Amino acid sequence: MKKFKFIAYIFLAFILIILGFTIYSIATKNDNDDEKEKVISEIKYLDTKLVDLFNNMNNIETRNYKIYTTKIEESGEAETSGQKSSETNSQSNSSSNTNNSEQQTSSENNTTNSTDNYEMKQSGILTSDRDTNWSACKNEIELVYTSISTITLDLYHLNISKEDILKFNEQLDKLTISVENENKQQTLDNLVNLYDLLPKFAENVIDDVVYKTMLQVKLNIFKAYSKLDTDNWEEINIEISKAVENYSNLLTNPNVESYRLSSLNKGYIILNELKNVANIKDKTVFFIKYKNLLEEINNI
Repeated sequence: MKKFKFIAYIFLAFILIILGFTIYSIATKNDNDDEKEKVISEIKYLDTKLVDLFNNMNNIETRNYKIYTTKIEESGEAETSGQKSSETNSQSNSSSNTNNSEQQTSSENNTTNSTDNYEMKQSGILTSDRDTNWSACKNEIELVYTSISTITLDLYHLNISKEDILKFNEQLDKLTISVENENKQQTLDNLVNLYDLLPKFAENVIDDVVYKTMLQVKLNIFKAYSKLDTDNWEEINIEISKAVENYSNLLTNPNVESYRLSSLNKGYIILNELKNVANIKDKTVFFIKYKNLLEEINNI
């Protein structure tokens, strides 16, 4: 009997150990999944901020309209004058009430009403100037700095090259200096060097093959974009050709969901149209195709 009890205790202990290990494994996996999802969100955040910085270099909006806010100040004199007349007529039988009304009216005469007026103005390539929006760039840089320490720690926890993480922080500092100095070409070059690290971060973290490929495609496009002021159309064409090659691999990839193929095909057409711009060597047409391509990529 004692022998059976001993065996039962051993069996129970074994089950408890297996159960504890299973619970620990599930908890660890859930923690790792949560950490991974957080880093994916952070990579996408950096992607968005850097794209905005690229666009600000030539004052490009990826929307066709901007919303402007203006203040409209309205004097309360006319309104209170009417109130005073009404109050005086209705309260003429009471001297004390009339005095109170006049004091209220006097106070209201000194007030000014302020309202916000919102106006949508078209913001196309052909209708806007291409001056660099340095103020917007400086604001975007400072926003990145508020979260970069947290992002850095999260990247360290995953299987990402420590050398690439350090390089990202160094390049961010270089970018900040060039933005502070309002040096456009240097800023574009530093942006390219910084964006170059995002596909490397994504490679070990993100499973979505479409998003990872789009990061690489956008990198090629930004390299071409950064050379526009140098008028080196040969190198621009080379970078766009690389983008076309990277993009085309998605169209035959069996792992791409069917519902995304329509947007992918449309984006591929726009990308090839962008490549044709290198033949006519026109910056304005490039910007139009570039803007359309970024908008389509965002829809994929």
